[in-house]
Amino acid sequence: MFNGDLLDIGCGKMPYKHYILDNSAVTKYVGLDIDTAIVYDQKIKPDFLWDGQVMPFEDNSFDCAFGTEVLEHCPNPEVILKEVNRVLKPDGVFFFTVPFLWNLHETPHDEYRYTPYALKRHLENSGFTSIQINATGGWHASMAQMLGLWVRRSQISQKKRKILSYILKPIIKYLIKLDKNIKVNFVDGQMITGLYGIAKTK
Repeated sequence: MFNGDLLDIGCGKMPYKHYILDNSAVTKYVGLDIDTAIVYDQKIKPDFLWDGQVMPFEDNSFDCAFGTEVLEHCPNPEVILKEVNRVLKPDGVFFFTVPFLWNLHETPHDEYRYTPYALKRHLENSGFTSIQINATGGWHASMAQMLGLWVRRSQISQKKRKILSYILKPIIKYLIKLDKNIKVNFVDGQMITGLYGIAKTK
């Protein structure tokens, strides 16, 4: 899926850089983040900064791009997506992930939780085709995720956190195992943990 020149959008500390370079056909990895983003480790800086409106690249500059847990922070997602489309070469691939069941984070810059329908519409409006969207997990994974978040991030004492972690760990592992064998369809009543997928340029 990834090859040639790759753009990491909202790259942060670029945690995937070495893995992708070592395990794909990517020959150039470029990290891009917004100029008002959180302060990063002094040893790891984005290769480029941008203003959230126009990316500092020529048209058709990259073979592929990805944005993991980024679009939920964009007030105007189609502005971002149209820029991604512009800087990708024809038949370029954009890989994305977004959360659905997740706590508030990076406030006040936590804007949206996407359904697959809204996400597809934004991608289509931005010029993408061959859109494939999947759930990262269904009902069982959602329950496991909520239990995990509750233990790790809710306002409980450290003692209770340790006890609950011990009790809930096997339950969470069991729920995740159950979820792997179930196909998630986007129908009424379905719960999802998040979404991932790919879209292509024309």
